[in-house]
Amino acid sequence: MDLGDLLSVEDVIPTLKAKSKKHVLQEIAHIAAGKTGLDERDIFDVLLQRERLGSTGVGHGVAIPHGRLPSVDKIVCIFARLDEPINFDALDDEPVDLVFLLLAPETAGADHLKALARISRLIRESQTLDKLRGSREQSALYSVLTEASASHAA
Repeated sequence: MDLGDLLSVEDVIPTLKAKSKKHVLQEIAHIAAGKTGLDERDIFDVLLQRERLGSTGVGHGVAIPHGRLPSVDKIVCIFARLDEPINFDALDDEPVDLVFLLLAPETAGADHLKALARISRLIRESQTLDKLRGSREQSALYSVLTEASASHAA
């Protein structure tokens, strides 16, 4: 699974303004609702429930809020680069400035895990993270995400 299969250029948000973890989840739920036609509150509630189980701040300034919804018919991915890093209760206590949202159908099973694994591999590359932090252009961010992902697919 390649990030290009999950993301389009329009799914990349180059500067998201948010002041807290909850605000990030609200904003990204709003964006996902606009993309999918799903209820914004349902998306937010699923993301908030998942955060209550443990932070999706995975370290190195990255968070991967995710959840499953019965009304989603395919995996939805959105990438956002935060305007300012925020506290996300990350595993390494570092502030988060890069966010990958993943929404999956309740029946997604292995596909949901493959998408999480693809993002996890991508964010292990410090050069990729540096490139994502160094650009504010939507198309450039998309290129970094899809090129890095494709190189890891081999």
